[in-house]
Amino acid sequence: MTAIQRTQRWQAQARRGRAIHLALVWGVWLVPLFALSARWLGVGAACLIAACGLAAVACRVWRGVARLDREWLVRRLNALRPDMDDSADLLFAAPGPLRGLQRLQRQRLERRIEAGSDTDLLEPQPWRPKLIGAAFALALTAAAALWPQTARTSAEPALSPAPPVAAAPGQPRLTAQALRIQPPAYTGLPARDEPSLEGRVPEAATLRWRLRFDPQPAGAELVFHDGERVPLRREGEEWNAQRALSKSSLYRIVAAGAPLAQTRRLYRLDVVPDRAPQVRVLQPERGLTLLARGQKSWPLAFEASDDYGVAANARLRIVLAQGSGEQITFRERSIELRGSGSATAKRFVHALDLAALGFAVGDDLIVQLSIADNRAPQPQSAASPNLILRWPADAGSEATGIEGMVKTVLPAYFRSQRQIIIDAEALIAQRRKLDGDTFVKKSDAIGVDQRLLRLRYGQFLGEEAEGEPKLPTSDSEDDRPHEGEAHKNEAHEGETAAAPADGRDHDHGAPAAAKPTFGESGSVLQEFGHTHDHAEAATLLDPKTRALLKSALDQMWQSELHLRQGQPQQALPFAYKALGFIKQVQQASRIYLARVGPELPPIDESRRLGGDREGIARREDALAPASAADPLPARLWRELEAPPSQPVDYAALERWLGANAQRVPDPLAFAAALAALRDRPDCGDCRARLRGLLWPLLAPPAAAVRARDAGDARDRRYFDGLPREAR
Repeated sequence: MTAIQRTQRWQAQARRGRAIHLALVWGVWLVPLFALSARWLGVGAACLIAACGLAAVACRVWRGVARLDREWLVRRLNALRPDMDDSADLLFAAPGPLRGLQRLQRQRLERRIEAGSDTDLLEPQPWRPKLIGAAFALALTAAAALWPQTARTSAEPALSPAPPVAAAPGQPRLTAQALRIQPPAYTGLPARDEPSLEGRVPEAATLRWRLRFDPQPAGAELVFHDGERVPLRREGEEWNAQRALSKSSLYRIVAAGAPLAQTRRLYRLDVVPDRAPQVRVLQPERGLTLLARGQKSWPLAFEASDDYGVAANARLRIVLAQGSGEQITFRERSIELRGSGSATAKRFVHALDLAALGFAVGDDLIVQLSIADNRAPQPQSAASPNLILRWPADAGSEATGIEGMVKTVLPAYFRSQRQIIIDAEALIAQRRKLDGDTFVKKSDAIGVDQRLLRLRYGQFLGEEAEGEPKLPTSDSEDDRPHEGEAHKNEAHEGETAAAPADGRDHDHGAPAAAKPTFGESGSVLQEFGHTHDHAEAATLLDPKTRALLKSALDQMWQSELHLRQGQPQQALPFAYKALGFIKQVQQASRIYLARVGPELPPIDESRRLGGDREGIARREDALAPASAADPLPARLWRELEAPPSQPVDYAALERWLGANAQRVPDPLAFAAALAALRDRPDCGDCRARLRGLLWPLLAPPAAAVRARDAGDARDRRYFDGLPREAR
């Protein structure tokens, strides 16, 4: 074994001895700690405390052992072995930097360690303090185990003394009282005790009354102001009752044979409602945001708060609106976000990937965050305002110098050309899987769709529908072409695709609402002529837009020609050019609407200065007095002003309070004042208190026209002279 290995073995032994020593010194105190905790706090709490103590002892042992490092080893070797010549650090130095004399000294030290006996590097530890500490710890453990078991105090607190009440001998008098308030579990609030039997309680809290009477009554109950009665159950010397409270209430303690002063006393319980959660938008700062140049994501940040706690997860609703006009489509999805922060205030942060959502030019992205609180069993929810991210569409050219208003138009079928291109490309991809006839048939079907789309666009240029002309001498009542003629037209249609103005392709015989009369010029033009312009269609577009649409129609003709001939690959270039022109029409098309002013009815000049008052309200009609919307508070207020001998309609006031609780700022104050006046009808202060509560509820009197001031002597002379001037 080399010298280095022997020194390392001595160091390991020293560490092991130090660990055992520290574990015994500190670990012995865990025994009395567990015994005392189990005696006073229970076994569960004692196990938890012992586990924490064991972790602390392990930490202390590890720190003590860690101090026995290489520097400690060098110091101990130099101190315990004189043959080291205070040069033990050379044993652990790297051999490279050592010079001749240092290398020679190191070799001498290694030979001395290898030839010498083992060395105990651990400092000697006195055992007397260990024994004293162990004895003291065992004494504490024995004291905790052998100490006499005392009666454990009840979990419920002691009753508080009740206010003294004058009572005759034999009348049950309340001597002690206590009210325990247990909030709902989701609030996280601890239970508390109210010795005064009243206070503020959380909504849906469970209340438990504990009362003691002397002498014991035959029966007792709690009577609430809304008429509900909760009986008190006797358990030994105490009377108990329990009830969940959802709204503020007043109640009395009614015991059989108790004095009136005790029975009339009112106790008030105010319920603190659970507020709905609140959502605040942190980012973005505005409800409508325009997409910035180069923006790839949309960062969102919300802050939610609640009085008792916010749910850990929230739902983000995302709606993508695409299109415009009547062709708006909505795609909705939702994702779940997890918040960070405290239980009552959480922050929800998320960044939307615009490319993954399919966000494009002209689209709107709407988001809304919905959160809930921890209320049980039915949580309350709230939603943030809608936030909109808009990608503005490219603005089209606007006309100037015209008399009218401009409104952008986007026909619903302007997007069908893209579908024709998609169908043609899909057909080309399937060409190897289809036989020749099927391929030509499918290509011809796509060509028919192209033809229908071309005819639709043609209506915007005033073009008519296609069909066979009808001869003037035809006796047929059927306006439809024969089957052979229809096939002939379809075959000839491809040859004349480049010349759409040819008369053979126009429908000169379109059916009319009424059959034209032979020989009339208007009928001849309607039956055999044709027009390329309609006031309702051709004038909707400005000349530049008409030229773009005409170019799109020319490309559609070429696309249709090749599709009908079974050549979709040759039709694609023309279809793409048509789509490009259509996109330009999308951005530049406008409707021009004439400015129309308000159409007022004409003035009847014949009635001017004629003295005809028919249909005009007469000024001499008497005004009907206005009636108060709710006269009951005013009537009761006047009744309370009368002497105490006059009766007061208490039942009417109670019904009015039940129906108008929202108008009253403090309904319990009304109920308390009304109960006090019922108990003591001759109490002037009680009447004044109730009248004071009614006063803010009285409707203010209607505004009246004040009489004109008579004025001074000069004014009166002037008014007296007016009748004489009139004569």
